[in-house]
Amino acid sequence: MNTSVSSSETSGPIVELVARARAAQRIYETWSQAQVDMAVTAAGWAIIEPARNRELAELAVADTGVGNVEDKVRKNHRKTFGLLRDLQGARSVGVIAEDPARGIVEIARPVGVVCAITPSTNPGATPANKIINALKGRNAVIVAPSPKGWSTAARLIEFIHQQFDRIGAPRDLVQLLPAPVNKQSTAELMRLCDLVVATGSQANVRAAYASGTPAFGVGAGNVAGIVDETADTEAAADRIVRSKTFDNATSCSSENSLVVVDAVRARLLAALKDRGAVMLGEAQKATLQQLMWPGGKLSPAVIGQSARAIAERAAEVDGANRAAWQAIAEADPRILMVAEDGVGHDHPFSGEKLSPVLAVYAARDFAHAASIVERIYGYEGAGHSVGLHSAVPERALELGLSLPVSRVIVDQAHCIATGGSFDNGLPFSLSMGCGTWGRNNFSDNMNYRHYLNITRVSRPIAEQVPSEEQIFGAFFAQHGAH
Repeated sequence: MNTSVSSSETSGPIVELVARARAAQRIYETWSQAQVDMAVTAAGWAIIEPARNRELAELAVADTGVGNVEDKVRKNHRKTFGLLRDLQGARSVGVIAEDPARGIVEIARPVGVVCAITPSTNPGATPANKIINALKGRNAVIVAPSPKGWSTAARLIEFIHQQFDRIGAPRDLVQLLPAPVNKQSTAELMRLCDLVVATGSQANVRAAYASGTPAFGVGAGNVAGIVDETADTEAAADRIVRSKTFDNATSCSSENSLVVVDAVRARLLAALKDRGAVMLGEAQKATLQQLMWPGGKLSPAVIGQSARAIAERAAEVDGANRAAWQAIAEADPRILMVAEDGVGHDHPFSGEKLSPVLAVYAARDFAHAASIVERIYGYEGAGHSVGLHSAVPERALELGLSLPVSRVIVDQAHCIATGGSFDNGLPFSLSMGCGTWGRNNFSDNMNYRHYLNITRVSRPIAEQVPSEEQIFGAFFAQHGAH
């Protein structure tokens, strides 16, 4: 644990915050597995209880202006309930594994005090996920939210403290960085804690890596999905719309581009249109690009907004096409689509949009589709995941063997499946590791084991020394013993 504090750092609100966390963690470290699991369940119930869940969802949308209430209610419940399912029966206290044949015993140890950096796009669900995982490892956690998400995180922690009072857990196990949150206070907190877990912008992730404290950070989103010539286009359209519209596409796992094989392109676009997606013309695409990337940077004004709200904004700025935009807005579209064939800075629709706006690429065949996705990830989104709608099982393996992705999501609603689902085997998480492709040091869904230190006891076993033939036999047989 990071216990080195210089004489100039012995006072101040953040130093005191961390000191209280350490005192609470020392108590919590003595708890049994059953007691720890009770604390985990208490924290989960704090957000899942329906009235509290809705209050947090409403507060999140009111404070951040991002997403929509009903989907945040679903997200708060589903992600937390799934995480609690994953943690049931998982050992995180004392001896957690024994291998007599190898003479190895594994012992779970806490990391200490965790600094949890959380984004405005998920100001309730992401802090809850990190808090619960940290508690599973007998850690204390201090949440450093985005400024816009501070009120939601504060209310969540109030709810957790109420549940802690019921079971006798120290309130200081879960704390919040005081407002106003800024880069300086967050940097000090990161430096004083034992582990930083950063979800949000790449600037936040880089700051975590530079803090001098061990850190897990996530990679950038910009998911692409492939629809090949064997896909069930009606089912694919259902999944794509369900994923792309969820919480107004605030998830890093929402599709940003579709790459569609020519043989099914017309059918898929028709199916998407039937479900509320609108394909824009070139003039409208140009207006939307200027609205979304004024000066070349994605505008916060469109992040997490509905397709209708974005169309209404476009009508305000595009006098020449105002009537067309108004007609689109009045139709209450679910997704705005643009045809795209370029990739890179000069083609911003090829990047992450964090809104229900979808770039659609045409591909001659599956191999061409995969090459387009590779180009997209060369620009942005490497390491995260790729979606595939196909009736050919081998194609998922092809993508997994060739593309720079940590996950291949097959025939599923991407943003719902990537972070764990009850109908797939991925752990429930809101922090997606993207491997070295995404400048991360892990490539799985972040889970409770990332919040543990593991001590290994090694006892002597019968010596097992292989022969030279076992080690070098195949090499010598082909190349000789020279």
